[in-house]
Amino acid sequence: MKIKVHELGDGDRTAILIHGIMSSARTWVRFAPLLAARGYRVLMPDLRGHGASPHAAAYTADDFAGDLVESLPTGADVAIGHSLGGLSLSLAVNALRPARAVYSDPAWRLADTAPLAAFARRTKTMTRDDIAAMSPRWDAADVDAEHADFADWDVRIADTLATLAPRVPARPLVPSLVQVADPSFLVSAELAAALRERGFEVRTVPGTGHCIHRDDLDGFTASLDGWI
Repeated sequence: MKIKVHELGDGDRTAILIHGIMSSARTWVRFAPLLAARGYRVLMPDLRGHGASPHAAAYTADDFAGDLVESLPTGADVAIGHSLGGLSLSLAVNALRPARAVYSDPAWRLADTAPLAAFARRTKTMTRDDIAAMSPRWDAADVDAEHADFADWDVRIADTLATLAPRVPARPLVPSLVQVADPSFLVSAELAAALRERGFEVRTVPGTGHCIHRDDLDGFTASLDGWI
């Protein structure tokens, strides 16, 4: 499926940013301009069922990955995927072949999807104030983006969460960094150690939750030193 791809900047380097579940390209509202200012052309897809992309009959991990391959160019200088976007990127990376890949708190292993599915269904009734109270470290622009994204996304995706993981890569197919929240409910210390053994670089961003780029934009950006 062809999905919506937003674009910012006209630099001679290309960066791909892939959002997580329930979000859209809006999640990069503060980070994308930083990349554009560094000379990147920034491409930000909305995954199927999110943002301005079509809703669909099926929402498997392979569907999300296939849409990326169909909609994005190969050979980007860097591709960054958050959460579900990290899972989707890891399944598409062999075809997309970015020079570097960054997996930000990727959804490779979900121990129990029931609480996340229950929360996902509540998003449709959450107000902007609810989101701000839930995420007190977020900038107002991030709160606004999340509120808009909750209105747009296809809540039926919540029913497919159990099919998305585990899909932990056996090895990095391109030079790859895994960013880990502190604490992370997706990347345990055991999994982080296993990823290092498999050839991934792993960096923890202290004091952040799952949305590292929203909880601490400066820390998120600093942890990408040498990768962007």
